Amino acid sequence: MHCHNLTYKIHGDDLQFVSINLNRGETVIAEAGSMMFMSESVRLDTHLSDGSDPNAGFWGNLWNAGKRALTGESFFLTHYTGIGNTAGQVAFSGPYPGKIIPLNLATYNAPILCQRGGFLAAAYGTKIDVAFTRNLGAGFLGGEGFILQRLTGDGMAFVHSCGKVVEIPLKNQTIRINPGCIVAFEESIHYDVVAAGNIKTMLFGSKSIFFATLSGTGKIWLQSLPFNLLANRICAEGIKQGLFANKSEGGHWGTFN
Repeated sequence: MHCHNLTYKIHGDDLQFVSINLNRGETVIAEAGSMMFMSESVRLDTHLSDGSDPNAGFWGNLWNAGKRALTGESFFLTHYTGIGNTAGQVAFSGPYPGKIIPLNLATYNAPILCQRGGFLAAAYGTKIDVAFTRNLGAGFLGGEGFILQRLTGDGMAFVHSCGKVVEIPLKNQTIRINPGCIVAFEESIHYDVVAAGNIKTMLFGSKSIFFATLSGTGKIWLQSLPFNLLANRICAEGIKQGLFANKSEGGHWGTFN
């Protein structure tokens, strides 16, 4: 199935949102709760299906929705459709500070794999599926889980990241990365995990004792700030400053001085 054509604009710098114009009959699908605003000429509906397989039926759509839930997305997807005689507009924002990566899926040689919960929105007809790392050890040791999201189609898709983003093309190369910095990569890239070094280096030289390795030919996208690192630092600083009581000391979160 061909995806719907979309025209869009990304606004802002580090607190970005994407606005999408929808002509009559055009639809964009999005993660529930990501909508920022929409015009009155846009209709909102909730579906189990992403629209990639019109013949899937109820049980097929239910199965696909369950797989999406494994990747950190909501069980239902929200569909936004233009219904006016003039173009409507809908906008989506990410759940934390960072960049929105626009991906024209038709320009890549393979589906795009992205981090769990990274999907923001896409043209109707884009298949949002679950993908597993080729090596289960890569998922467990890498600390980011072995479940990824697979985006397949020939239209636009939008992925959210934390911090700054860099796009790196690999040509029969291998790069070692903090697993939390991976946002997305082409499925042609091989993903694995290796030890950070010898025992002394693993214990004293780094907080992470494993590196993710991405190798092969294709594009990868990395984020400068893993969200779990940001969240842990905020919580630690909150406890230090007395904004939150430490649970281990019998306090309650949200206690202010």
